[in-house]
Amino acid sequence: MLRKTVFCFSLLFVCFATFCQKKYHKEYFKNGQLKKEGWTINNNKTAYWKFYYQNGNLKKEGHFLDNLETNYWYFYAKDSSKEKEGHFKKGIKTNWWLFYDNNGFVNHKCQLKNNQKNGYCLIYKRRKLIRASKFKNGKKIKEWTDFSSFKSENSLNDLK
Repeated sequence: MLRKTVFCFSLLFVCFATFCQKKYHKEYFKNGQLKKEGWTINNNKTAYWKFYYQNGNLKKEGHFLDNLETNYWYFYAKDSSKEKEGHFKKGIKTNWWLFYDNNGFVNHKCQLKNNQKNGYCLIYKRRKLIRASKFKNGKKIKEWTDFSSFKSENSLNDLK
């Protein structure tokens, strides 16, 4: 009886280890360049992934959980310059996102919820804050062009 129980548990363990194994996946473009690479469990993306352009430059990188983007992601242009970066939760853009200009400086940063602007957007020119806007469900509801009026009408704790 004990032998049968040990055999059944061993068989169950081997089956589980075989079918639920974490594997490293790589996929290539027709030109031989790496297209994407990362971890899978049961063919679902999990953990850290990188995606590439056909020229070999990095396109985006971040984490997956159950085949959905999660945590912090980075996005790049074809010339390798940063385009944007921000948070995902279950495949949906949320929290603060930073957007870069062609010189690699933050152009604007916005609070997002459900893939749209929802909260504040801070707009920069030559690394200097020039304007702030407030959005609700993707629609602009207010804009400020000077910091003193913005500060008097808003709590700076909302920018966290």
